[in-house]
Amino acid sequence: MATPPAKMSVLACKNFACVKIVGRANFTCGPDFKTLLTELVRKGYGRFIIDLSECVLMDSTFLGILAGFGLKLNQSGAPDNRGIELLNPSSRIADLLENLGALHLFKVTTGTLQLPGDVQAQTPDSTSPTRQQITRTCLEAHQSLMETNPDNVVRFKDVTRFLAEDLKNLENSS
Repeated sequence: MATPPAKMSVLACKNFACVKIVGRANFTCGPDFKTLLTELVRKGYGRFIIDLSECVLMDSTFLGILAGFGLKLNQSGAPDNRGIELLNPSSRIADLLENLGALHLFKVTTGTLQLPGDVQAQTPDSTSPTRQQITRTCLEAHQSLMETNPDNVVRFKDVTRFLAEDLKNLENSS
């Protein structure tokens, strides 16, 4: 039986946005995660807390989306009050980020998130992404991992080549 994709909830406060990931964060929810982060940046949020207290595992696509987002925020010359904080990542997730050379993109913290009393989390709408959208997101995520750390090129060159060919075939057939 397949593990269902992670559930996400978001709350946006005056100074930051918090995205809580519950379950297994994988490629099937990757397009929604990427869209959510892009929309939050478009709305002017620059500081993010990704609550991983209940995230059991991340696949390479989800890690790549996260790393790509970290790269973009770091390259934008964001002031110190901007950036991404990973709250309570499991040792397995932290090890994966370290092994992929992406942990330096984030501030890692542990503890309890202190929120204003009147804030409520909202669940973003799922877009039910097409196979083409999922493939494009997977390709971009793995390219981000390769950009983050040159050692990842060897790990993901075959994956990215396959995904690029698959995406080309999907685009040609539509």
